[in-house]
Amino acid sequence: MVPLGTPVPAFLLPDTNGKLVSNADFVGQPLLVAFICNHCPYVKHVADGLAQAAQEFQKMGVAVVGINSNDADAYPEDSPDAMRNEVTRRRYTFPYLFDASQEVARAFHAACTPDFFLFDRHHKLAYRGQMDDSRPSNGLPVTGATLRAAIHALDGKAAMPTQKASIGCNIKWR
Repeated sequence: MVPLGTPVPAFLLPDTNGKLVSNADFVGQPLLVAFICNHCPYVKHVADGLAQAAQEFQKMGVAVVGINSNDADAYPEDSPDAMRNEVTRRRYTFPYLFDASQEVARAFHAACTPDFFLFDRHHKLAYRGQMDDSRPSNGLPVTGATLRAAIHALDGKAAMPTQKASIGCNIKWR
């Protein structure tokens, strides 16, 4: 796993409307970067919970972005057009960005979808890993508990949760 304290890798990627979004757009704010896609059953399992949690996090002043780095040629369900539909369907309130070159995923050392990276307001890595303990087949509800604990730990109100690696589908590399 990427060491805690690592600075956020720079990114400049288009959202589903073609607007370029950069890590620099969130200076001074904690930043949650979620590597997600449309077709992965693990992402589908948490997507509605992520949408709801992201709204909560944004109200707390945490910036949230989703990044899809999958090879859309091999996986058309992860194309920019399909991403636009996913934003509407899931009611994402955060920018959903497309990493066509896959350079951003490599810079983050993202391994799978979903994979979460939480940076403090100085944009130093504070948490990397899972959203919570729920998986498509384990019967546990999607709560976002691990991410919530990590966000609450940013302001010293809670202990940082144990870094638990995400489990999901491998990023579909070219």
